[in-house]
Amino acid sequence: MEEHGISHRTVEVNGISIHVAEKGEGPVVLLVHGFPELWYSWRHQILGLAARGYRALAPDLRGYGDSSAPPTVASYSVFHIVGDLVALLDALAIPQVFLVGHDWGALVAWYMCLFRPDRVKALVNLSVALVPFIPRNPAGKLVDYFRSLYGDEYYVCRFQEPGAVEAEFDRLGTESLLRMLFASRNPGPFLIPKEAFVPLDWRIPLPDWLSEEDISYFTRKFDKSGFTGPVNYYRCLDLNWELGAPWCGVKIQVPVKFIVGDLDLTYHYPGIQDYLHRGGFKDDVPMLEEVVVMEGVAHFINQEKAPEITDHIYHFIRKF
Repeated sequence: MEEHGISHRTVEVNGISIHVAEKGEGPVVLLVHGFPELWYSWRHQILGLAARGYRALAPDLRGYGDSSAPPTVASYSVFHIVGDLVALLDALAIPQVFLVGHDWGALVAWYMCLFRPDRVKALVNLSVALVPFIPRNPAGKLVDYFRSLYGDEYYVCRFQEPGAVEAEFDRLGTESLLRMLFASRNPGPFLIPKEAFVPLDWRIPLPDWLSEEDISYFTRKFDKSGFTGPVNYYRCLDLNWELGAPWCGVKIQVPVKFIVGDLDLTYHYPGIQDYLHRGGFKDDVPMLEEVVVMEGVAHFINQEKAPEITDHIYHFIRKF
């Protein structure tokens, strides 16, 4: 993407190196990717926002791409991830940003708004990992909750044992895994059978929004950095529950727009549609201004519907 004027740098923050892609001048939009993605997932938004007078920043989060991947599981708590983002803004002398998150990046964005609302002008969250927003339930941990819903083969549960799912990903192969995940349009729970993935003897066709060049870029970067760092985010879910105790009951106090596809698995968890549309979400996020459900759109919404998502971001943040 360098030919499109996207520049790259590595910034030393929080004891590690963070790779950042950026373009444009003006108010800063910080774009936070999810799993299994990279800064590259925002390539369309970087160009679109830069063309409209914004400075778009998209880091590879720790454990991903060209950023550092600390070896210990506990190094992937939300304190570390949010700490990286705040330290990145400090290093670049940026006092406040418009924040945009997708999947795990959206979950990190919620935490950033809880911990440091002073650094966030407004938030656009897309296809949030796990559930739209997670008010801390003092009665129980999240992994146990998902196990009770979907059993031990649910991906969040299967991700918990260090090394196990990485070995299965290796057997399947990086490109086959990424093709399978990006092409999925099944809104049901993502299960990883105990008998493991089996290597495919055919190539899963790519969706029309993802090119062979795109999948090659993702594959090269994940072949280089591996999946342990990204999966460690899930292994910190219960740790995050423990660390989040001081913020139990705290509400999100920044302006918010939420966007999800109706084929996204996160839109079909029990009770989620009622939560989104019947007032519960608004109770937890009092400055929620809009919920958008895009018809016929699956999980990787910022890539599948890139122009529309760029428009949604722009028309929301321009108000502030």
